[in-house]
Amino acid sequence: MSANLPDPRTSPELFDGLLTRRVMAYLVDLVIISAISLIFLMLTLVAGFLTLGLAWISLPFIVPVAVFLYYVVTLGSSRRATYGMQICDLVLTPVSGPPLEGWKALLHPFVFWVTIWIFWPLLLVGLFTQRRQLVHDMITSTLMLRRSPMERHWASRGGFQGFDA
Repeated sequence: MSANLPDPRTSPELFDGLLTRRVMAYLVDLVIISAISLIFLMLTLVAGFLTLGLAWISLPFIVPVAVFLYYVVTLGSSRRATYGMQICDLVLTPVSGPPLEGWKALLHPFVFWVTIWIFWPLLLVGLFTQRRQLVHDMITSTLMLRRSPMERHWASRGGFQGFDA
């Protein structure tokens, strides 16, 4: 399978500045998720006054729900990228098979968040892998690439067919 993956030596444009772009995309996504969480928090506080405090029971779930909704809407879309990834010209693509959809689109961010909560130095693995994959990319069999060069690659192959096709 790895023989069919894009190679940084033959297609360096797919990997150009990838780790820096991923960090920037993460920071943009963090701001957006924080804003979504703040909006949900405000709505829950208002709803709590209207329900005599009953809605406040949901307060501990606001951030996880905001993160979940953000990734469902963005990674589950046809763009296969969060807004931060789109701004930084990135796309998350599976190593083989069809594009990410459904629960597969949620597995990647879930493993990412678990990874950084448990042992954040694992993020340094990307400095030592050939395709700049992080641990959660390897676990979920995904690859982060630059979107614009990848779209040219897909167009030359007649649309997305996966790397094994």
